[in-house]
Amino acid sequence: MKVTVLVGGVGGARFLQGVRALLPSDDHRVTAVVNVGDDVWMHGLRICPDLDTCMYTLGGGIDPDRGWGHANESWNAKEELAAYGAKPDWFGLGDRDIATHLIRSQMLRAGYPLSAVTEALCNRWQPGVTLLPVTDDRAETHVVITEPDSGEQKAVHFQEWWVRYRANVPTHSFAYVGAEQAKPAPGVTEAIEESDVVLLAPSNPVVSIGAILSVPGIRGALRTTAARVVGLSPVVDGKPLRGMADECLDVIGVETTAEAVGRHYGARSATGILDGWMIHDSDTADVPGVDVRAVPLLMTDPQTTAGMVRTAFDIAGVAP
Repeated sequence: MKVTVLVGGVGGARFLQGVRALLPSDDHRVTAVVNVGDDVWMHGLRICPDLDTCMYTLGGGIDPDRGWGHANESWNAKEELAAYGAKPDWFGLGDRDIATHLIRSQMLRAGYPLSAVTEALCNRWQPGVTLLPVTDDRAETHVVITEPDSGEQKAVHFQEWWVRYRANVPTHSFAYVGAEQAKPAPGVTEAIEESDVVLLAPSNPVVSIGAILSVPGIRGALRTTAARVVGLSPVVDGKPLRGMADECLDVIGVETTAEAVGRHYGARSATGILDGWMIHDSDTADVPGVDVRAVPLLMTDPQTTAGMVRTAFDIAGVAP
């Protein structure tokens, strides 16, 4: 079986654990198309938070308490940067994590595309899933805010909005900088087109899945693939499963409900991208043209998540 999953963030990485538990790589091909909108240059290093979170989680190197970053991390470099007064001082780089960023940055400067760099990094971690950045080009998420001190409107990188401000500033819009000129990375549209089923992980609909969809060619591939497209709601009982999806949804005028997010994606039979939509068993949703199923959506462990994936396959009409 060939399965393609659109993912971003911690929730997406944990969802991939369930897909892998159900579909071992010896018998099946799982491709994760990963958000790069969070990617940023920091202290001369290229940081790809979503790719690294997926790679570390599937490779057994994730910090189990935070859900992101390297396990057994130390922070000596961060302390030394602070002693020098280096800016920005709101973004922490762990010592072990820096090694990943160093290798990536060296390879990028040598001319390798991000997809090739990701493949090289995965040779160490062996995630059991093919991790593909949605694009090798720049496609960063920026946020238009009112700066608290000056009262002026300005655009900041998503990481500054998310990490420095904790999304707790007047926020006006999101911009996917560079996305209009970006092209899908090699193998991305092919993975979608050749899949038996395509899944949207319960990731942030705006800055994870939304950023992926902003790359030209991705939405078109989802609408034309012969596979059925099934999404999982990141909202349970009116609250995001993780992170600050509610703040992001507020900015684009979408309610924080499973129904509203499903309608935001829309039915493929109309102008959207969904054939199926999975919501938590305590929620209700009416998404015209979409097969809605209510099942437990709490990813307590990979085997429980695998059960969710099995339901998604049932909606898609394929057997794992």
